[in-house]
Order: sequence, then C-alpha cells, then structure tokens
Amino acid sequence: MARTLRGKAIVPGPAEGLALVSRVPISLWGGLDPRTGLLADPRHDRCGECVTGRVFVFPHEKGSSTASAILLESIRRGTQPAAIVTAAVCPIVALGSIVADELYGRCVPVVVLGEADLSTLPDGALVTLAEDGTVTIHCDPT
Repeated sequence: MARTLRGKAIVPGPAEGLALVSRVPISLWGGLDPRTGLLADPRHDRCGECVTGRVFVFPHEKGSSTASAILLESIRRGTQPAAIVTAAVCPIVALGSIVADELYGRCVPVVVLGEADLSTLPDGALVTLAEDGTVTIHCDPT
C-alpha cells in the first residue's frame, strides 16, 4: 500500500531510496562528511549513519553557507543522499545541488513538505520523489 504527499520541488528530479528520518535540524557543514556520506555531528540524532543513496529527511538546515559546498562535494564523490526532504526551503542546500547539476550533470532533488506531512514520514520506508515534488511512501517498515 502506498501513501502520497504533495510537496514543492525546490530542486526537481526523480529519486528513490529508503528514508533516513531525523527530527532535528542539521548543518551539513560539520554535520556531513562528504568523503564517506556519514553524519558526523556527535550532537545529531542520526550521527554515524550514512546518507548515501537514502532519502534524507530533516526539518530544516541550520548554520553555515558552506553547507552548499559540502553537498556539492558529496555529489562529486558519489556519497550524496538520493534526495532531501525538508519542511523549510533551504536555499543553501538547494544551491549545492544546483551547482552540482551545472558542474557534474548530477543533482540531489530537494522537496519541501508541510511540517505535518514531514512528521508522518517513517524511518526506513521506501520513498519515491517525482519531478513535481510528489512524495510517495511505498511501505511502512513497522
């Protein structure tokens, strides 16, 4: 059984992966190791987990404008998430993805969902993103 949520595509593109859901904001600068794809901030609720190939879900980005460079570098290295789903427009994160598309022909789709919808995304569920920002949850792991 699938459930569909309507989001807004900030960086459009199709994607699919298992959800890695965080309930706390993150700064990619210092929070994501672009060499490994591991979440590196020891204060983050998903520290030590790998975003590579996952749909990374978090409420919003916090911190440095260097986050765009971190995402760009992770895309260059192939350690990036399959997509990012968030509850707030993160222009710095989107910029990293847009620049990667220009430089490498690869981007990370970024979709914004309402907070109520974001809170219903289950960790570990198979999630598909469509070009128009539609998020489909294919299975609930529980």
